[in-house]
Amino acid sequence: MVKVAVAGGSGNVAREVIDKILAKKKHEVTVLTRKPVLGPAVDPDGIRWVQVDYSDKPSLTKVLRGIDVVLCFFLDLDYVSIVRNSKNLIDASVQAGVKRFAPSEWGSRINRTLPHNAFKEEIREYLEDTNSGRMRLEYTLFQPGLFVNYFGFPHTTTKHFTMCQPFIDFENRRAIAVDEDSASITLTTVQDMGAVVAEALDYEGAWPVDGGMRGTQTTVAEVIELARRLRGCMKVEKVSLNDLRAGQLKTSWRPDISHPTVPKELKDTISERMLIFFLNSVAQHCWHVSDTWNKLLPHHRFTTAEEYLSGIWAGKL
Repeated sequence: MVKVAVAGGSGNVAREVIDKILAKKKHEVTVLTRKPVLGPAVDPDGIRWVQVDYSDKPSLTKVLRGIDVVLCFFLDLDYVSIVRNSKNLIDASVQAGVKRFAPSEWGSRINRTLPHNAFKEEIREYLEDTNSGRMRLEYTLFQPGLFVNYFGFPHTTTKHFTMCQPFIDFENRRAIAVDEDSASITLTTVQDMGAVVAEALDYEGAWPVDGGMRGTQTTVAEVIELARRLRGCMKVEKVSLNDLRAGQLKTSWRPDISHPTVPKELKDTISERMLIFFLNSVAQHCWHVSDTWNKLLPHHRFTTAEEYLSGIWAGKL
C-alpha cells in the first residue's frame, strides 16, 4: 500500500486522478485542503481530508509524516502565493521523509509563454536545487500535453473534469489556428493521465524527471482535418503569430473560459488573453511532450484522439 497525499485535491483534475488511484483498491489517499473540513474526516470514498496551512511548514511537515507520495495540483492566479506554497510543500515533504513528489504540472512541456503557468518553471528549478549534491526527493513532471477531452465539448465522459469550449470547436464546426498550423501537439485523455499516475505509484524503478505521456502525437492541422471527417465542414479562422505577439486577436469569436479560479467580471478579458497566450504556446510547440511513461508502462494502452473523438462525434453530423 502506498500512502498518497494530494495537495489541491478538491480540484477537478485532481479528483479524476484520485478516482483512478482508489480504483486500484490498494492505496490510501489523503487530500490536503485549505478549507475547513466540515464533513467526516474520512468520506464515503475512503478519502481522508485534512485542513492545512501551506504557510506553516512545521505543521505541514507533521501532516506529511508517514506519507509516501505527494501529488500537487495547485492552481492560483496569484504568482507569489502559488510559488511560496509550492516551495513550502516541497520543503515539508523533504523534512517529513516523503519518498516521491509530483509538482503541479499536468499539461505542457514549456510554460514560460503562459503567464498563469510560469510558476511551474520556477518550481522545476527549485526541485533541481533541492536535489543538488544528493537526491533528497524523487520527483517526476507528469505532462500529458493537452487533454483531448476538451474537443468533445459539451459532451463529457468524466465525473469531475471541468469542460470549456476549445479553440477547435467540434460542436459548432469552427476553429482558430495560427497561419502556420503544422505545430506539433500531444493529446491525451484525462482518463489515461489518471491511470498513468495510479500505475506510477507501483512503479519499482526511479521516477524519471521527464514525465511525459502521449495518447496521440499530432498537429493542429491534423486535428482540424479529423474534425472535418467527423463533423463535416469546418470554418477555420487564421491568425498571425505577429498579431498574437502584439497582443491582438482578430477573430469573429473566441472560446469562453469558465473555471473556478476566473472571476466572472474578468471572464471576457481573461478568456481573450488566455487564447492569445495559448495559441502562441501551441505555435512554439510547447504542448509537444515526450512518451517517457508510455515506454515505462508498456502494458497500458492509451486511447488515441481519433478513438476518443469518434466515440463522441461519429454519426452526429
